[in-house]
Amino acid sequence: MAKGLSVDERMALITRNTAEVIDEEELKALLNEKKEPVVYWGTMTTGSPSIAYLFPMLKIADFLRAGCKVKILLADLHAALDGSPWDLLEKRSAYYKEVLTSMLKAIGTDVKRLEFVKGSSFQLDKQFFNDVLKLSTISSVRDSTKAASEAVKTAQGDSVKLSGLVYPLMQALDEEYLGVDIQLAGVDQRKILVYAREYLPQIGYKARVEVMNPMIRGLVGEQMRSSVEGSKIDVLDDQKMVEKRVNGADFVEGDSDNGVMALLKYVVFVLKDELVVKRPEKFGGDVSYASYGELEAEVVSKKMHPLDVKVALARELNVLLDVVRTEKAKKLKKLAYP
Repeated sequence: MAKGLSVDERMALITRNTAEVIDEEELKALLNEKKEPVVYWGTMTTGSPSIAYLFPMLKIADFLRAGCKVKILLADLHAALDGSPWDLLEKRSAYYKEVLTSMLKAIGTDVKRLEFVKGSSFQLDKQFFNDVLKLSTISSVRDSTKAASEAVKTAQGDSVKLSGLVYPLMQALDEEYLGVDIQLAGVDQRKILVYAREYLPQIGYKARVEVMNPMIRGLVGEQMRSSVEGSKIDVLDDQKMVEKRVNGADFVEGDSDNGVMALLKYVVFVLKDELVVKRPEKFGGDVSYASYGELEAEVVSKKMHPLDVKVALARELNVLLDVVRTEKAKKLKKLAYP
C-alpha cells in the first residue's frame, strides 16, 4: 500500500479527472487485495509527442503516487502497422522514452516504479501470436471493427486497414502478456477496453480494470489532435512557438468550453494550488486564483479576458516544457524524425 494512504485516498487519486472506470468496485477490491497493482498505458510511437501527452502522464503520476507499478508500452509494432518506417522504430522508441520520462519528472513524479516495455519484445513471440489467432476465431469482423472504431479511425481515417482490425486483439492481449491488473487509456478507446473484458475470459484469461481519461478539447477544434493545424504544441517547441500556438487558440470571451481552459483545469490546477494571471495595472493588475472554479467564474462573467488567460497558460506550459527541451531530446528527435 502507498505509504500513509488509505484505500479510499488511493481510489481518489486514481479516479480523479477520469471519464469512466470499469469497474470502481473491482478497483476498490483490487486495492484492498494487492499491495502494488500493476497498470499499463500504451502509445504508438508514430508522430512526435505533443502536450496532449501531459494528460496521461498526470494520470500515470496519480497511479504511481497511489502505490501502483506502471508499465508504459511503446507500441512499436502498432506504429509499424500504422505506417511508421520499420527502420525508425528503435529510434522513435528511444525518443518517446526520453521525453515521456522528462515529462513525468517535470510534473514532480518519482519514476522508480515505472518501466518501459516495447511491444516487439513480446508481441512477436509464438504464444502471443497463437493467442491472436485464438481471439480471431471467436471475434467476428463486426466485433473487431466496432471495437476499433474510434481509436483506429482517428489514426487511419475512414479507410481502416486490416491491421486496424487486429489492433483490438493485440491490445486486449497486452493486458495478459504485460501481467497487469489495470489498463489506462483514453475514453476514445472504450470499445477496445470493453472488448478485452469480454473476450479475454473466453480464452482463459481474467478481465482487468479499465480506467479512461476524458477527451480534451483542442486549442483549435473539438479534440486535441496532432493532425489539426494550430492545435498541436510539440513538447520540443520553443517558448515563442508555445506562445504563438496558445495565442492562436479558440477562446470566445465568456465561454470556458475550450482547449485553453481544459489545459488549465486538467494540467495546471492539478499541479498548482495557485495560478497568477499577470495584467497591467490599467487593466486591473495581477489576479491570483486558488482553484479552477474561481478562474472559470471570472471567465464566464467576462471579468477575465481570454488574452490574459492565454498568456498565463503559455507561461505555465513553458515552465513545464523547459525540463523536457534538453539537448539529448533534440538529438534523439533528429534521429527519430530525419
